[in-house]
Amino acid sequence: MKVGAVIITMGTRPDDLNALIDSVRKQEGAPVDIVVVGNGAPVTGVPADVRTVDLPENLGIPGGRNVGIEAFGPAGSDVDVLLFLDDDGLLPRTDTAELCRQAFEADPELGIISFRIADPDTGATQRRHVPRLRASDPMRSSRVTTFLGGANAARTKVFAEVGGLPDEFFYAHEETDLAWRALDAGWLIDYRADMVLNHPTTSPARHATYHRMVARNRVWLARRNLPAPLVPVYVGVWLLLTLLRRPSGAALKAWFGGFKEGWTTPAGPRRPMKWRTVWRLTRLGRPPVI
Repeated sequence: MKVGAVIITMGTRPDDLNALIDSVRKQEGAPVDIVVVGNGAPVTGVPADVRTVDLPENLGIPGGRNVGIEAFGPAGSDVDVLLFLDDDGLLPRTDTAELCRQAFEADPELGIISFRIADPDTGATQRRHVPRLRASDPMRSSRVTTFLGGANAARTKVFAEVGGLPDEFFYAHEETDLAWRALDAGWLIDYRADMVLNHPTTSPARHATYHRMVARNRVWLARRNLPAPLVPVYVGVWLLLTLLRRPSGAALKAWFGGFKEGWTTPAGPRRPMKWRTVWRLTRLGRPPVI
């Protein structure tokens, strides 16, 4: 199986980027072809054999990754599997790419693998980085209903069948949008605790637009993908959960601004999932209302 890697960067972490590239180049088995996408910033200082794409403006996380996919041919068709890695991450093991090859070869229905993210100093995995509701044991691998955008591997046939990430989301929930479409098409998603990306512990709220994007994209996600009766249920549950978490006044104001934007702006193409996919998500432990 041919494996490639997509890394997007804004040029702010050159040392981390080169350390990540070095960890990808140390992977066992056939070499992994690397593409680095400069998302609104030129890519400089990387090894000469690493392909780069410079974008004149920041297209957001999904937009940048989609450009990286197409750098491997239409829907990434020049390779069988693509790794998507955050530019401040690091692969601590040299067998991760080989484990991905083995997993995809063993299960032709497996479409996406979500890696475990671990802090490089403590080894701890944040609860939010385990893509399931029962997240207390990050060392337990399982079938899941979504994946981590900056630490995953995807079979390129998935992109050919269901399309790429939703550009318009810019940041937040783009992985779940793709995951739901992939599951609706019959693909499976695994969380693998033995496939690790080291990444510093951070808070998603560090992004200035976090609360607005999260709220807007939650609504878009539902409007695009859920059967009509489930749209208000999903959005209502997340509204209640947000209030129960008692965010600050400024955060709540930004959240409600994004919530309104989600209803009043185009969400993109609507392709509601089949009811059997709703049941499938429910059996996997995460019904699409939470």
